[in-house]
Amino acid sequence: MIYDNLVVQDADQSFHPGLATSWTEAPDGMSWTFEIKPGVTFHNGEPLTAAAVVAWLGFFAPTENAFTTQSIAKAEATGEMTVTLTMKNPDPNLLLNPASSTMGVIEPKACVEMGEDYGVTAAVGTGPYKTESFAIGSETVLVRNDAYTWGSDLADNKGPAKIAKITLREIAEDSTAFLELKTGGVDMLLGVPTDFLGELAKEPDIAVLTLPGLEVMYMPINVTKAPFDDIKVRQAAALAINQKEILDNVYGGVGAVANQFLISALTESQVDPKFLISHDPAKSAALLDEAGWKMGADGLRAKDGVALKVALWTQSDSSFRRLTEVIQAQLKAVGIGSDITTFDSSMIRDHYKTGEQQLAVRSYWWANADIVDWFFGGDRLGYPNVSMLNDPVAETLRTAAMTGSKNSEERIANFKAYHEYILSQFAMAPIYQPVQNIGYNKDRLKMPATIRAPRINGQTILSMEAIQ
Repeated sequence: MIYDNLVVQDADQSFHPGLATSWTEAPDGMSWTFEIKPGVTFHNGEPLTAAAVVAWLGFFAPTENAFTTQSIAKAEATGEMTVTLTMKNPDPNLLLNPASSTMGVIEPKACVEMGEDYGVTAAVGTGPYKTESFAIGSETVLVRNDAYTWGSDLADNKGPAKIAKITLREIAEDSTAFLELKTGGVDMLLGVPTDFLGELAKEPDIAVLTLPGLEVMYMPINVTKAPFDDIKVRQAAALAINQKEILDNVYGGVGAVANQFLISALTESQVDPKFLISHDPAKSAALLDEAGWKMGADGLRAKDGVALKVALWTQSDSSFRRLTEVIQAQLKAVGIGSDITTFDSSMIRDHYKTGEQQLAVRSYWWANADIVDWFFGGDRLGYPNVSMLNDPVAETLRTAAMTGSKNSEERIANFKAYHEYILSQFAMAPIYQPVQNIGYNKDRLKMPATIRAPRINGQTILSMEAIQ
């Protein structure tokens, strides 16, 4: 809500003008030209110009988000409101990143002046809201940007926003957040766990909006840590996961099972069925037998006098803990013992970076096949590559997927091949695809008739109304 994007996405994932009014791609894919919307100002009064966009793009190279601009050889202002990108290679996926939350357009002078304080003491964008205060791990208070009149065509309201002030609260426990919505402590809950949907249905003033899911729950498997350096043991652990049981009993049948790494809406998820990972306890047991892990009288397998017992990491959110306990039981059913270690959700990334994990339960939220690169790239070991996969075949396929495609058709084929190989290595076990459940107090909030976005975002909230 603080930032706008050059490009915005509709609910069907199609791209539309944002701060860029139009764009053209050269026939050979080696350059792109963006026309920047005139009359837009940042929160500090600085005008949005092509030069500002070029300066902002230059900030990404030394960060962990360098992948967002890695295909761009040079960005230059070729007019006051025209930006031209010269490419290192054709990038059929170029529009996705400028449409993502990772690439909201910031005011470059403010970023340079604030240095490491940028985003902590203040944040300056062109969005429909400005930052009033920010308490790390607690809440962010936003106030309306009264100068805002440049909402995209996907918003019913072009601005200013209809709600003058919004407080965004961070509530770690799902049960606490649910009670806050139920009792009026919050007006909207951006993520309602499925097991609370029945309770919310009993509340006359609460409505639930359901949007297609952009998330996958999965279990990364560290391919470098024994016993999972043996692909047979990795495959056995993956086949031990009963996705249908989890869907029905943990999530009340809401959502869908996951049998591969990508959300099912993506074409690249339509892999050869032989690569799909589904519950098969008999095959799991046979693989463990082949690997030399024999079942003991205590229900745990052992090899050379060593019990098959591993570490299973999760994060502190109650929904993750509950799911992890089910995963623990399903692993035990095939003779794999596991001890659960719970880390604070804000700190678990640092623990992944040590590379000491064996199994974990986590999720990602993304609607593009390049998430395979992000979580399995050999140069990102520990985090985000929690699986620690650094495989020469995978890297060759990764390069072809990320930089070897001249058009969308080639990119889909290359990513499908990369995705299939990752699945064949059992570097993860897919678990579940949630939907997005948004709960809100219908006596206090009026939602737009149609949500023209993949998720609730600034353009959605721009069109929301507070009911007095």
